[in-house]
Amino acid sequence: MHKIGHRGAKGHVAENTLASFQKAIELGVDGIELDVHLSLDGKVMVIHDDTVDRTTSAKGLVKDFSAKELKPFDIPTLESVFELVKQKCFINIELKTFETADKVAELIERYISEKHWKYDDFIVSSFDWNALQQVHFLNDKIRIGVLTNTDLDLALAFAKFIKAYSVHPYYHLLTAENVTQMQSKNFKVYPWTINEQEDIIFVKSLNVDGIITDFPDRI
Repeated sequence: MHKIGHRGAKGHVAENTLASFQKAIELGVDGIELDVHLSLDGKVMVIHDDTVDRTTSAKGLVKDFSAKELKPFDIPTLESVFELVKQKCFINIELKTFETADKVAELIERYISEKHWKYDDFIVSSFDWNALQQVHFLNDKIRIGVLTNTDLDLALAFAKFIKAYSVHPYYHLLTAENVTQMQSKNFKVYPWTINEQEDIIFVKSLNVDGIITDFPDRI
């Protein structure tokens, strides 16, 4: 069962920072999950919200700052995360906007062609299924993860349509039956975000393929 650090090791270190990803690696994760938006100058930046308000002392939209201006706020570029991880675990990149699709696909392709990374080093997930379709259209070798917090049947239908690698459901949607159903269609099941011990025990009992958590050391 894969242990996947949510925004790094969010339960221990500030989310989506290089320090958080380093901590997750030290805790022995199989993968890290992170979120991306574009900066003013079109760089792929690792941050969950579309503003910097919650996680920094500044205010404003991510897309109104250049990558250089975002750096002092401890907001890394996706490329700097790749350089930190160096294939020690896979990277689950969640696209927060459609606009990130092309740039993320391009960066993945570059690391595979120039730095000899593998497609297995990446999963691209999103609640924006149009963004996932765009990535699949650009390069159908990139592994796709279909995120859902509401309709599992719809997510499964879309996963089949797009030939996804995995389905990433909100864990409250899961039953032993629907996990088995997804796996029988050859999809990996990576639920999120499971932090409390009783929830971890429940989700493990469903035999999912991995758990996305703020506390990788609890899995």
